[in-house]
Amino acid sequence: MSTWITLQVSLFLNYAIRPNPYPNRDIGEAVASVTKPAGCSIVTTYCGHGVGNLFHTAPNIPHYPKNKAKGTMQPGHIFTIEPMINLGVHRDVLWPDDWTAVTADGSRSAQFEHTILITDSGCELLTGRVGEPTDRMNWNRDFFQR
Repeated sequence: MSTWITLQVSLFLNYAIRPNPYPNRDIGEAVASVTKPAGCSIVTTYCGHGVGNLFHTAPNIPHYPKNKAKGTMQPGHIFTIEPMINLGVHRDVLWPDDWTAVTADGSRSAQFEHTILITDSGCELLTGRVGEPTDRMNWNRDFFQR
């Protein structure tokens, strides 16, 4: 479900950036508009981020509603949308390896990341596969990393 959400949010941004800049904080509202009706929660510990000379840089892009993100999307901005969507509570626990995050209640979770470039006419999904649809991810064993 998370893959679909990130793609749908990025498609939504194509329309939202015109004619006025779209506030960074509203991405969380867009993600929640899909997750809440599905009975899912959004982890609030992690957020999307800008991509530039430094990989994890401003702006922060929270994926949950009523966040306090600052700024608006402008042509040339590159950032990620990568919500962690849970079937249970929104809380997560970090394992001792300081990398693996799991749900606090042991429920199932999904996470996926896409990188988006804001253009003069909307946005471009930089991490989409060439020739693949942007409204769904096709499952193909040939694309697995080995």
